[in-house]
Amino acid sequence: MIRKTLLWCAAVVFVFAQTAQAHFGMVIPSADHVLDKGKETVTLTVAFAHPMEGSGMDLVSPQEFAMVEGDVKTDLKAALKEIKFWDHKAWQASQALKKPGVYSFYMVPEPYWEPAEDCFIQHFTKVVIPAFGEEEGWDKPLGLKTEIVPLTRPFGNYAGNVFQGKVLLDGKPAAGCAVEVEYYNKDKKYAAPNDYMVTQVVTTDDAGVFTFVAPWSGWWGFAALNTAVEKIAHDGQDKDVELGAVLWTYFVDPVKGKK
Repeated sequence: MIRKTLLWCAAVVFVFAQTAQAHFGMVIPSADHVLDKGKETVTLTVAFAHPMEGSGMDLVSPQEFAMVEGDVKTDLKAALKEIKFWDHKAWQASQALKKPGVYSFYMVPEPYWEPAEDCFIQHFTKVVIPAFGEEEGWDKPLGLKTEIVPLTRPFGNYAGNVFQGKVLLDGKPAAGCAVEVEYYNKDKKYAAPNDYMVTQVVTTDDAGVFTFVAPWSGWWGFAALNTAVEKIAHDGQDKDVELGAVLWTYFVDPVKGKK
């Protein structure tokens, strides 16, 4: 009886460990802004991972990867090169930002089957990079199936600033949806004190708006989660599809002045 109890407890712990991790689409640029001529090329890493814990999943070639500046959309899928990211398949592309503008990069992945959650996951992921002093247009929706439209400028923010965004699903505000928040723990600089601290969670209000304050500097990802009306067949059964609207933004520390 004791052995059975121990096995049951071990199974529960194992299942919890497998399901507690939050998934995040990732589009992370090598620079959060461009101001200097000669440094206008940014390299973007496109991945699917558990960013706080530093572990990844394989990301097959995305359905879409593109750049939007104003009313101009540039298809960048052909520029993607396969790489390894935390020992898993990911992608990378470089793009020169040669003129003033606010550039949005987004990725639409193929739905990912997650056995631990018995559903597919599809994260519509974007990041916004300003160049050469321009800062207009960052609050314009891209028209994705689901997306986070920033209400706070998604660049040039100090750690500790209040950040707000509006979640859209099929172009309409998504009220009452969970927004998972994680830090991109690139160098494993930080460790969570316990499992509850790995992923922060906030909820959108009736207007689809959420609020968060980043406690320290670095890249932070927001993943607003909803369930698609459409299902996808897997092993002869229709399965749910988790739709994630993901936005990455960088928070900075102030530079200390010289005394």
